[in-house]
Amino acid sequence: MSSKGVIRFLKDWTLPVAIAVGTTVYLTFYFVPQLDNLGNRLGPVMDVIFPMMVFVTLFITFCKVDFHQMMPHRWHAGVLIAQLLLVAATVTAILCLPDSSTSSKLLLEAVLTCIIGPSAAAAPVVTGKLGGNISTMTTYVILSSVVSAILIPLVFPLLEQTVHVDFLSAFLIILQKVSTVLLLPLVLGWLVQHYWKALCSYILSVPNLSFYTWAISLSITTGITVKNIVHSAASLSLLLSIAAATLLLCFLQFAIGRGIGRRLGEEINAGQALFQKNTALSIWVAYMYLNPVASIGAGCYVLWQNIINSLELWQHRKSDEC
Repeated sequence: MSSKGVIRFLKDWTLPVAIAVGTTVYLTFYFVPQLDNLGNRLGPVMDVIFPMMVFVTLFITFCKVDFHQMMPHRWHAGVLIAQLLLVAATVTAILCLPDSSTSSKLLLEAVLTCIIGPSAAAAPVVTGKLGGNISTMTTYVILSSVVSAILIPLVFPLLEQTVHVDFLSAFLIILQKVSTVLLLPLVLGWLVQHYWKALCSYILSVPNLSFYTWAISLSITTGITVKNIVHSAASLSLLLSIAAATLLLCFLQFAIGRGIGRRLGEEINAGQALFQKNTALSIWVAYMYLNPVASIGAGCYVLWQNIINSLELWQHRKSDEC
């Protein structure tokens, strides 16, 4: 393959390449003992780089946002109602399980973490690539984050009676985690749009910049996900069940979101809103308030959702070329 062909391939399949890179790099460090010391030194560095890359990605995206369009829409309510119904159905199923069904409970809790979490902070990036409305999608991400911050401390104590969750503390912690990554770049994007127009114009002149910075973040996320799976204490059968269940959930949430959007005139936005999740936050709340095995669900989900996003982007490019 020529150099142009390689570049074209990387552009067309950026997200799968990012997933492959993250997986390969982590497994290389895992299976080569000579790299242990280097891996131990790089771990804290990745912990710093990851939120910085997400911040930069969102800042670049929010430089494109039309803040006058950031108003609530009917599709916002439709998608939030669908999320609440899915949460209610999953919680009911967990509560109806007998005490002896430990594996089934862990499986459903893993699924729940992928439903109850807010829409991904980077969802506007992919939405913009698909031709959706970045501004209304950004509004939904903010609304979704507030709803999830309310739901999580209300719901999780029902599932794990041994864990005491103070509602106000959990609500504020979750909001703080979301706002640090989401609201700060949003405010900075607004300031640059209005008071540093030369920088804003330069950022907008670089095509797909936010998408490629997001791909770097995805590589790091994938490495962390593979690490969690490799070191999980869960049985292989449970891990496979969680992987299969979260794949089905991906398609289910995608289909429900698209169906709602089709009725309300925002098919792309609504599909991404319900389907694309803030898995980093979901993993954190699973570790904090549920069994750590449940975090594997969100780890698998991030891989599935980005593979589906890649197929969406490929289909969108093909339709543009026709």
